[in-house]
Amino acid sequence: MNESKCLPLERLQIREVQPDDADALAAVHTRAFGRGDEARLVAAITASEAFVPGLSLGAWFDGGPLVGHILLSQIRVGSRPALSLAPLAVWPEYQRRGVGKALCKHALRRAAELGHRAVVVLGHPAYYAAQGFVAARPLGIEPPFPVHDDEAWRALELAPGAFAELRGTVEYPPPWSVVL
Repeated sequence: MNESKCLPLERLQIREVQPDDADALAAVHTRAFGRGDEARLVAAITASEAFVPGLSLGAWFDGGPLVGHILLSQIRVGSRPALSLAPLAVWPEYQRRGVGKALCKHALRRAAELGHRAVVVLGHPAYYAAQGFVAARPLGIEPPFPVHDDEAWRALELAPGAFAELRGTVEYPPPWSVVL
């Protein structure tokens, strides 16, 4: 087993990514997804009005290379603001070790502290259910594209009562055209 795979999660450092992390971000997303779409999405959102300072977080072990990244950005649900969690990427060698969970926990806590009220995500139902996300369609939160598994379309309330305010179809800003 590679020594880097044995690093304890206690040695994981999470911090806001900086402009000089751009190449490392692209590498993490390309390595995690096997293609460049997510890396292009991160670059497009980061350069747009949808970008939320403080909600692009990276994970490093002991100051080593970037091994994970999460981005939350601004969207709208009907007439109300919300956040989208996407993408979340972790190097394959570090997956299933708690890096993604730690990034989610940190980013969602920070989003709540910044006053954001709700987050939507399209992703693995069991993974995001474990992070507290619930099925979004029963709440009246509709995706703007076909979703083949309704359980994969999820939402998380960061502030009490936020779901009562959110109804309608999610509107992703123009940078999302990279992947939509």
